[in-house]
Amino acid sequence: MTTATNIPVRHVEMLNRIKNADHELTRRFANKMRVNDDLDRTLVSFQANKAEIGHRWCKYREGFSAELIRYLIDKANVSGTILDPFAGSGTSLFVAAELGCNAVGIELLPCSAEIIEVRCAVLRANKERLAKGIREYAAKKLWCKSGDEDLFPHLRITDGAFPPENERQLGRFLHDARCISDKLLSRLLRFAALSILEEISYTRKDGQYLRWDQRSGRCLGSKLFDKGPIPHFDEAILRKLTQIADDIEGRENEPLLFSSPTSSPNIGDINVRIGSCLDILPQMGAETIDGIITSPPYCNRYDYTRTYALELAMSNVGEEGIRQLRQAMLSCTVENKDKQDLAEKFGTPIFQAASDAYDSQLMLGLVLEYLKTCKDDGTINNPGIIRMVKNYFFELALLIFASSRVLKPGAPFIMVNDNVRYEGAHVPVDLILSDFAEQAGFMVESIWVLPKGKGNSSQQMGRHGRQEIRKCVYVWRKGN
Repeated sequence: MTTATNIPVRHVEMLNRIKNADHELTRRFANKMRVNDDLDRTLVSFQANKAEIGHRWCKYREGFSAELIRYLIDKANVSGTILDPFAGSGTSLFVAAELGCNAVGIELLPCSAEIIEVRCAVLRANKERLAKGIREYAAKKLWCKSGDEDLFPHLRITDGAFPPENERQLGRFLHDARCISDKLLSRLLRFAALSILEEISYTRKDGQYLRWDQRSGRCLGSKLFDKGPIPHFDEAILRKLTQIADDIEGRENEPLLFSSPTSSPNIGDINVRIGSCLDILPQMGAETIDGIITSPPYCNRYDYTRTYALELAMSNVGEEGIRQLRQAMLSCTVENKDKQDLAEKFGTPIFQAASDAYDSQLMLGLVLEYLKTCKDDGTINNPGIIRMVKNYFFELALLIFASSRVLKPGAPFIMVNDNVRYEGAHVPVDLILSDFAEQAGFMVESIWVLPKGKGNSSQQMGRHGRQEIRKCVYVWRKGN
C-alpha cells in the first residue's frame, strides 16, 4: 500500500483506530476466510454469461454468472426452494430451476422483472412456432419502411439518447410489435428492442450515471468520451432477433435456455414478485425457503435508476416513478433518504434485534464517526455518503434478520458483495454483515475471497494511497 499524503492529524488518528478495529474483526473471522482459486471476476460478473443461452439476451452488468450459481448450489448443497431477494435479470432463478429447484425472485426495477417474466413465458411457449414467428417478422424489416411510429417515452435524463435515424426505426419497430396479435411474440419483440437500447444509443452505463458520447452534444467536461461505433438499429435488432430465435430453438441435447450438459430434465418453477424486498420479504412465510443466493447493490453509490434509465423509460416508469424507485431500493446512492416505516414493515422483534446488532457494531460506528468528522472538516466529496452508509448497513441488517425468519433450519444464505473505501477508511462489508448474520442466528461457514481484489478510485489513491479491496462470497448457514 502506498503512503497517504496531506491528511489532517486527527483524521490520521481516527483512520488508525478504524484500521485496528478492522484488524480485530479480521482476526475474529480469520478461520472462515480463505482465498478461493475457483472464483474470479469473470464468474462473479456478467462476463461469463455472454456465451450462455438465454442469459446472454440482456447485458445486465451488475449480475453474476450462471456458472457461479451452478458452483454455489453444488458447493453449498442447496435444494428445494431458492430465494433471490435482489433478482436482477434472474440468473440465480433460472439456474436454480435448471437444476430442479423451485425459485422465487424479488425485483424492484420493472425493466429487470420484464427480463425474467419474458424468459419464463418463453419456457412455457411452443418453441418452434415462436422461433418461426421471430424469423418471419425479422425478414420483413418493417422498421426500415415508412409508417406509424411510437414515440419513445423519454425521461429528462434520456432525452437525445439516440441518433435520429435509430430513434425513428426504434419507434417504427415498437409500433408494429405492439400491433401484433400474438401477445407473446409481440412482448418478445419489444423485449428484443429493450435489450439493445444502450447499444444503439449515445450512452454507456458507467455505475453512478449514464456516460454520454461526445456526438450527443451532452458530453460535459474537458475529457470527451467516444464509445466507438454505434450500430444502426437495423443491424442491432436483426442480430438480437437472430440470437433469441437461435436460443429458443436450442442446441442438441440441451434444455431450452440452459446450456449446462448436466442440467436436470425436471425444470423447477420460477416465480418473480415485483417490488422492494424491504416490503416483500417481511410478508413471506416463516421457514418456507431452503436457501438464499443473492447479490445486493453494493455500498458504492451506483444508482440503478440512472444506469438503467433508457430501459426504465421504455417501461413507461415516468419521472415520479423514477424518484419512487430510487427511494424504495436498498440505500446505495447519496440521494436515498431515510426510510420512515421500516419498524412497521418488519415488526418490533426483528426491528429491535437488527437495531441492537447495528448499534453494537464497533467497526461501523468508527467509520461513521470518521465520515462525520470529514464532513465537518469539509474533506468529504459528498455529505450524502454518511447517510447512505448508515442506511445501507441498517437496511441489510433488517434483511439478514428477516431472512433468518424465512429460511428453514440448516439452510444456507449465500451473498456476493464488495468491500468499499471512503475517505481512506476501509469498510469491510463482508465482516460487518457476517457479524450481523451471527447475531441473527447464522453460522458463518465460509468467506471466500477472490484471488484478485479491486483498486480504489484515482481520487482515493491520490489522497490516501492505493489499497486493494476484497471481493467476497459469503456462505452463512442458519442454525438448527
